[in-house]
Amino acid sequence: MKFAAIADIHGNCPALEAVLADIAELGISEVVNLGDHVSGPLEAAKTADLLIERGFPSVRGDQDRILVELRQAGTSARSDVRQLQRRHFDWMAAMPPTLRYREQVFLCHASPADDAAFWLDQIATDGSVGPSPLQMIEAGAAGIDAELILCGHTHIPRVVRLRNGRMVVNPGSVGLPGYDGRTPVPYVVEVGTPHACYAVLERTSAGWSATIRYVPYDSTAMAALARDKGMPVWGNAIATGWV
Repeated sequence: MKFAAIADIHGNCPALEAVLADIAELGISEVVNLGDHVSGPLEAAKTADLLIERGFPSVRGDQDRILVELRQAGTSARSDVRQLQRRHFDWMAAMPPTLRYREQVFLCHASPADDAAFWLDQIATDGSVGPSPLQMIEAGAAGIDAELILCGHTHIPRVVRLRNGRMVVNPGSVGLPGYDGRTPVPYVVEVGTPHACYAVLERTSAGWSATIRYVPYDSTAMAALARDKGMPVWGNAIATGWV
């Protein structure tokens, strides 16, 4: 059993296209999608159309949920909300928050219980971001009997082996390799490369293996689009991998 996992595309269609081309070159036909598909200042509708066409098993991310809520409220002037049509919102609204894939794999966006939690990584009181303690990760996996658990949200690729042999993998972000946040304290995430990121998972006789792949693509247009729409942090991250 071998498949690819993508997450956190955030409307970066050129990055998504590069990743899908790389997956195809590897001869992999199965892909799962861990959410936060289109939110942000980039190409929301174009990205949504491509993902709808592909029909990957997908879970809803916190930003997907927020987009649906904004559409329902009918008051948002955000560019992503304005780009999207009703069918795009219906597509996101229909996604489950978690999903079991091929019996052995559990999919979620951030953690099994919270679509906006930092799980494999944590934010310290000084704003630094680093790996979570194993005990905290295991607590978040309690009650999930899958051999492999996939999550996204932080945009930080991470592979963690639990003490009972299960594995938790964050495949990183396809479209946004850095960003800043304010809760619970101001912090910055930056992975240090502008490449699009995803994971290949394979079930072997020895158990699950995970390979994180970084795919180069021309990020110039998306970085410029982010800056033109007043989001220089996104522009810098997309162009360089650094905020």
